[in-house]
Amino acid sequence: MYGVSGTGSVVGEEWGVRAARSRALGVLRVRGRALGLAILPAAVAVVLYAGGVTGHFTGSGWDVARWVVTVLALLVALAATAVALVVARARPAATPTVELSETAAPDLYRLVRDLADRLDVPAPAAIALTPDCDSWLEDRTHRAHRARRTTGAGDKDGAPVLVIGSPFLWWMRVGELRAVLAPVVAGTGPAAHPDIAAARRFVRGLDAAVAVPRAPGLDPLRRLGAHGVGQVARVLLRACRGHAAEMERGVAVAGSERAQDVDYGVRIVAQEQVGLAYAGWDRLLTRVALPAWRMGRWPSRLDAGVVSALTELSRRDRLADGFSSRLGERPACDLLEEPGAVDEATSLLAARLFHGGPAEAGPDWSPVDWSRYPEEVVDRKWRTDAARLHQVLDGLGAAGSPSGSPSAADAPTLTRVIAHLSTAPAAALTTPTAPSSPTTTPEAVRSDSTDPTDPTDPTDSVGPADTTDPAAALDATGTTDPLDIHDGDLHDVDDLHDVDDEMEPVNPAAEALAGALSALLAREEAAREARVAAATARTAEAAARGGGQDDRSGAAVAVSGPDGPLPLFPLQPPRSGRDLLADHVTAMVCCAAVDTAEATPGLDWLDGPALLVGGERASDLGPRVLALVEDGDPEPLRVWLARTGVRPEKPVRLV
Repeated sequence: MYGVSGTGSVVGEEWGVRAARSRALGVLRVRGRALGLAILPAAVAVVLYAGGVTGHFTGSGWDVARWVVTVLALLVALAATAVALVVARARPAATPTVELSETAAPDLYRLVRDLADRLDVPAPAAIALTPDCDSWLEDRTHRAHRARRTTGAGDKDGAPVLVIGSPFLWWMRVGELRAVLAPVVAGTGPAAHPDIAAARRFVRGLDAAVAVPRAPGLDPLRRLGAHGVGQVARVLLRACRGHAAEMERGVAVAGSERAQDVDYGVRIVAQEQVGLAYAGWDRLLTRVALPAWRMGRWPSRLDAGVVSALTELSRRDRLADGFSSRLGERPACDLLEEPGAVDEATSLLAARLFHGGPAEAGPDWSPVDWSRYPEEVVDRKWRTDAARLHQVLDGLGAAGSPSGSPSAADAPTLTRVIAHLSTAPAAALTTPTAPSSPTTTPEAVRSDSTDPTDPTDPTDSVGPADTTDPAAALDATGTTDPLDIHDGDLHDVDDLHDVDDEMEPVNPAAEALAGALSALLAREEAAREARVAAATARTAEAAARGGGQDDRSGAAVAVSGPDGPLPLFPLQPPRSGRDLLADHVTAMVCCAAVDTAEATPGLDWLDGPALLVGGERASDLGPRVLALVEDGDPEPLRVWLARTGVRPEKPVRLV
């Protein structure tokens, strides 16, 4: 690999720069060949006309050839000019970031400049933050990007912008951040090379031209022409893809080699913190922030939450012992003048990128502080899900509790949900088709005759105890053994597993309820997306009426992008109907526990919303809910309710 040498970092650095420059020339050769191909018909036409003037190419045949080649040259020249204009004027994609002015982070700018002086490379033009665990240099020299720049760094338009992952500022210490940024800042040296800069501009222009046909507002004729330009750009991109990738690899090698002597020992420790920060950030987004975003609330201190999540991880995981002791050192967020404002801006940008929320706070999209998260997010989420579950039950005409009272049937009780989900399996078990033993009954198999709420019941397992012979139990339920197993003769265990998978119990009531819940949630999500699109359109219209002027030019913290549809990076795939039903049943159980058993909603920094019973998290609830949803077996859940003191027959408070 480029730069791997035992003779020192200088040799490796020069090797990396040479490799990058060589590959940049390869990209420029592709551009030169395309230009030569475009002017080839014109050159042939000039030769034909020169031959006619000198008397070498005379006659009617040569005249026709001159006219044909001339027309072809004009058409090719027009097409080449159109492609060149589109490639030059198309705005390359830019990463959505929170831009920091020097007044908002003077110490951070000073640290980066000192690092650049130490590495003997140009300083970045500006600094921006992104809600991700990564850092890189981004070329924003295009005039469209310069017009949108809000940091006032006009004296270094040729230098790239340094993009820093915002979780690094809150979790890392100042020395660790400097060590992590050293190889990134060192990349400004190769980026200033004219050949490398020209090759990058050409590749970025081609990439932007490919996306032009998808731009809104094009009439059919212009869209057809844009498709032609896009096809040409794709061909050129394929031709220079290999050279561009090797060029970037050479630039990275050169930067890494140049930064080897800068805080080398600290860099080793800092790289460990990068992986730890990524793990904590991922858990925080998927387990903690995502439920709030779905409720129309966005946590306004996500970066500060990373510190709490990773501190909790260091407390639980022996491998993370000692990481929390670093908290006594100066955090990198102290380099910011107003860490709270920057954290709020990056938190809102994260909600937009990963969930597709609006660009500004509003009645349906408001910030929430971590201290208010259990009450305003967890409790509200549970009660909203419980209300949606009973709304679907009302639509399905579900039967109420066994008491038969009409008011009890309509009341939002946990008993109603349990009765509905356990009705179908119970009916199937009470109508055996061919009992083979008069002493074995379905009640004996499932132990339904035992009172599940008896506090003296010693059984507290996920499923009821099975005290009967398995073969007799199968016969009692009228199930024919497809393998004809007798006397313990198992010929093929794999075949038995396949049959077990095919015979997986299905709860028809749960299937119907899950389908209705999925449809209702899909309608709610479509309505939410329509509101977000309308708000975005109003914002764009207001900006257009204002003449496209950005009134944030003097702001210390400003957000750029995104330009495409949101969310750009969805966190999770769509949930299945069974998962949705299990979440809603769990929410109903939690509401009943809060209302009747003095439980409280809580926040687990690594797992999100949590039910606290007696100050401890109830971690054994999930398998019992799954037994009810998937198997229609209410016994494990009823045992848990009895042990916890939850009264399922009491109505719960809904939103």
